[in-house]
Amino acid sequence: MKQIKLLFILLGLSYYSSFAQQKKTVSSETQKMDNFIKNLMSKMTVDEKIGQLNLPSSGDITTGQANSSDISKNIKAGQVGGLFNIKGVDKIRDVQKIAVENSRLKIPLLFGMDVIHGYNTVFPIPLGLSCTWDMDAVKKSARVAAIEASASGINWTFSPMVDISRDPRWGRISEGSGEDPYLGSQIAKAMVTGYQGKLQANNEILACVKHYALYGAAEAGRDYNTVDMSRVRMYNEYFPPYKAAVDAGSASIMASFNEVEGIPATGSKWLMTDVLRNQWGFKGFVVTDYTGIPEMIEHGMGDLQTVSALALNAGIDMDMVGNGFLGTLKKSLAEKKVTLAQINSACRLILEAKYKLGLFTDPYKFCDISRPEKDVFTPENRAIARNIAAKSFVLLKNNNILPLKKSGTIGLIGPLADNTANMYGTWSVAALLDKSVTVLQGLKNALGTNAKVLTARGANFLADSALEHRYVNVHNPTYKHDSRSEADMIKEALDVAKKSDVIVAVMGEGSEFSGESSSVSNIEIPETQKNLLKELAKTGKPIVLVLFTGRPLALKWEQENIHAILNVWFPGSEAGNAIADVLFGDVNPSGKLSTTFPQNVGQIPLYYSHKNTGRPLAEGKWFEKFRSNYLDVSNDPLYPFGFGLSYTTFSYSDIKLSSNTIKPGQQITATVTLTNTGKFAGEEVVQMYTRDLVGSITRPVKELKGFLKIALQPGESKTATFTINEETLKFYNSDLKFVAEPGDFKLFIGTNSRDAKSADFKLIK
Repeated sequence: MKQIKLLFILLGLSYYSSFAQQKKTVSSETQKMDNFIKNLMSKMTVDEKIGQLNLPSSGDITTGQANSSDISKNIKAGQVGGLFNIKGVDKIRDVQKIAVENSRLKIPLLFGMDVIHGYNTVFPIPLGLSCTWDMDAVKKSARVAAIEASASGINWTFSPMVDISRDPRWGRISEGSGEDPYLGSQIAKAMVTGYQGKLQANNEILACVKHYALYGAAEAGRDYNTVDMSRVRMYNEYFPPYKAAVDAGSASIMASFNEVEGIPATGSKWLMTDVLRNQWGFKGFVVTDYTGIPEMIEHGMGDLQTVSALALNAGIDMDMVGNGFLGTLKKSLAEKKVTLAQINSACRLILEAKYKLGLFTDPYKFCDISRPEKDVFTPENRAIARNIAAKSFVLLKNNNILPLKKSGTIGLIGPLADNTANMYGTWSVAALLDKSVTVLQGLKNALGTNAKVLTARGANFLADSALEHRYVNVHNPTYKHDSRSEADMIKEALDVAKKSDVIVAVMGEGSEFSGESSSVSNIEIPETQKNLLKELAKTGKPIVLVLFTGRPLALKWEQENIHAILNVWFPGSEAGNAIADVLFGDVNPSGKLSTTFPQNVGQIPLYYSHKNTGRPLAEGKWFEKFRSNYLDVSNDPLYPFGFGLSYTTFSYSDIKLSSNTIKPGQQITATVTLTNTGKFAGEEVVQMYTRDLVGSITRPVKELKGFLKIALQPGESKTATFTINEETLKFYNSDLKFVAEPGDFKLFIGTNSRDAKSADFKLIK
């Protein structure tokens, strides 16, 4: 017995020694960095310090001409901290060489880019990616993106976007992870970890979480518009993903365009300093969005000098494109409108990021000319993209049509059926536009000679060619409007339909229908395409709608009249292959919606975690006078949050609780048995929600608190187990204290936010 005790003591001492040594190493590295930067800054002039805070666009720098570009003189003068919108090892090496060989202090540059959902290998748009509910897949997509971007010289990505959005009119909903703070927080952590790793290897890059804060709540869904909400709502519903990203170690944060409590976010000291740094402990640097500082002039905050000082005083460290810091801070310093300590602090944070990337040790760390060929757009990366794309698809309806047989004649109809450039979706800045796999090519790859595919375009995206250009060709002028009449195009499609056993209608939005500055007031499938779909429906042939979209759409007619609907978002480089995988059953769809789909635009905003009114509509009712409802449509969504069908079926047992009470410091477990009751192997996302029945402030009717993705063979059963403790039940009260209040709770576990088993428990203090 004494020997065992001695062994445990020795093991404990060994562990303590190891931990202490690790802590000492970390402290030593930090001290080494501090000493290096302190020494460097002691040599810097005020102008050079301000120069580190300047982030211009690269302009039109070409390989071999960097030294003669307009921006090179500013780099030589130490007036540039980084560049963005430049890619390619040769270009970046040329520019970096100017900084480290031709400037006085030889400080290397950061090189940033909007690597949003992949680089050359493009993954599903972020909204689609969130519908995988698969954090390993999300992290892997970011890892591949970082590997490819870094191989092209980029060391900083302006991603992930973690803005909560509950308004599908807002175009940038496509760039985020949907409406829920819990799911959004898990994805934020996975993305940051995937991009950054340990920030040691030459394929790990800085993440930049955006847009801080509340950008997704713009009034009327109109981009850049005003945001106004209570702090209780901010902390409980909109802040969590930003904080999760900070907790995961995000190296940088991007300020949002919108105002918060009457002050543009870029000038909000409460946001940038009080919350971000003092409450959350953020240690990285904050960059503005594109021209975020001078845009405060239009907000009515003052002239360029005034708003630049406002931004620095708020806690902004880097000015993207605005030239406010570079042009006015020295004058503001002389007039005592800013302090040298503030300039020093911002400069230090930029230099720390460069140090952590290893740029002071090797400024050409990300300029290995051998990497692009072996790391970019490889078969391995494309296989990963194909697998993840298939996981992101959400089966919205299936009237026993899918999966399709690999035989007979398939009529492939629609403007997206054979459209290379529009497979990617918004913010695909490095996409190889001619290398994507179209739906037609994907079907041919899957079918070989086993079935015939007939095609017809059938419709343009929009009937109005000028309006269509605004929607489709602003960033990607490759789409050609078909000049034939709508009637002629529909006739061609109907001819194909008559010869086909099944119709696959590939319709919806083009890549630039959503994204920045792509807000809309109508969220239905465009009229010219819907006209085509209605004519196809009249043929009586079975129809599968393969829906491309960057936002939730109002699909009430389609739900009522089309046999099957597969929402594929924008799948990326391997779009066609992934779509074929799911259509023919080689992959069973498992995606679940991360946003609620309304019946019509008039229901917006519509989200599952709403609060009750004092006059709620009784469950199961459509209308009751003097209750909270509409005269013309029910309160129900078309498809609820968490919804998604499968080719198989799943059954849930009743919930078993290990106890009906929780005390502080204790936990209970909730279990359900999940059984695959169908004929196909499949994956199911088991979702756990809670409801706090009585609180000091009003609480949502349901809140997502956990989920598990479980794979089952036909007839197989597995137990899904969730842990619930006091931490699970915490929220921010009216004093903005993070608390769990004792009382009654309801627990829900099921296949989506609407269809779930329930149980009751208490929190006792």
